[in-house]
Amino acid sequence: MSTYHFIGIKGTGMSALAQILHDSGETIQGSDIEKTFFTDEILQKKQIPILPFDANNIENDQIVIAGNAFSDDHEEIVSAKSKGVPFYRYHEFLGQYIQQYTSIAVTGAHGKTSTTGLLAHTLSENVPTSYLIGDGTGKGRADSEYFAFEACEYRRHFLAYEPDYAIMTNIDFDHPDYFKDLDDVFKAFQEMAMNVKRGIIACGDDENLQAIHAQVPVVYYGLLPENDFQAANIAETENGTTFEVYVRGVYYDTFEIPTYGNHSVLNALSVIALCDYENFSPEQIKAIYSFGGVKRRFTETEWKNGQIIIDDYAHHPIEIDATIDSARKKYPNKDVVAVFQPHTYSRTAEFLNEFAESLSKADHVYLCDIFGSAREKNGKLSIDDLQTKVDGASFITEDETHRLQLHNNSVILFMGAGDIQKYEEAFKALA
Repeated sequence: MSTYHFIGIKGTGMSALAQILHDSGETIQGSDIEKTFFTDEILQKKQIPILPFDANNIENDQIVIAGNAFSDDHEEIVSAKSKGVPFYRYHEFLGQYIQQYTSIAVTGAHGKTSTTGLLAHTLSENVPTSYLIGDGTGKGRADSEYFAFEACEYRRHFLAYEPDYAIMTNIDFDHPDYFKDLDDVFKAFQEMAMNVKRGIIACGDDENLQAIHAQVPVVYYGLLPENDFQAANIAETENGTTFEVYVRGVYYDTFEIPTYGNHSVLNALSVIALCDYENFSPEQIKAIYSFGGVKRRFTETEWKNGQIIIDDYAHHPIEIDATIDSARKKYPNKDVVAVFQPHTYSRTAEFLNEFAESLSKADHVYLCDIFGSAREKNGKLSIDDLQTKVDGASFITEDETHRLQLHNNSVILFMGAGDIQKYEEAFKALA
């Protein structure tokens, strides 16, 4: 039996896919840099070997899957191609793998991971389900009926998929290092829509998604009454949020979720619409209430002196807005302290004013140095360019996180897609 070798196994999508194949009885190993990532823990728990990068890791009896972050001149990719072993990029392999299930792709500029996690949980509570979530979580079952997975638009990788269904949460301009503008992003989503085989669940409150056309039915959800599925009478409670659902103007049922903010309601509504389309009953769908969340999406820790620490992946102005809004609604009597690390120079430059506007909604703002990427090591701007646009914002380093101890009875949001967790851990180490 062949061994699956993952080049860059610590990546979130790669880690999740490796777990799925492992759970399905395949033999798995991988390679990566020796720096510790949050995905290390689950891979080690499943006893999946992780090797340092080395051309000699590639052997003739392997099937090799390479992460999209690595170029064709990577030593292991060169070795795999020279030996003629079966070789796939991550999205290419996943596109083939999903064909054995009723597949549901969750895509959009924002909300993909949370929505995929909620969908996977709701389906799994009712029927055998495999899933791949963008927080590095994956689960495989040989008897699965459904496969729920996160489908990223970056570099149009999601065009490798031909899912039965697609949930589209929104279309927004992001990844300015690849996409030219919003129209370029829209064209990518429009191409994706034409790949869907049975139905699309799209947020009708998003003007861009209203323009999507497809060869399958498009069911719209949202807060506006013209949507096929509408959430109304939204109310925050001590335990989360309740809302009524109307299907084409007719009352359907009332649901409760353990999270806060209209974005959370919309995520849940998309899952409700998909499950109803697949003939799940309202009682079955109410499994959404027991969803425990996904990694790095409003992940909470109660701390000292009335502080709540929240770890969140927010790295786009709209995501920062949503995270601050959730904190305000869940903890209305606490100050909101934003500790933000911009991710990539191109994104920071493109959305400089929007970042400033979103961050200004917090009571206190601390800014960390810009985190580059494998694609961008440096840029023409610095964190000072953002700091000058946010009144009262302070620059902070890992060694200065003791300053956050001054904010008693506050919600401290550590936000970013880089290594913002280093700042959070430095703060926690002060205890």
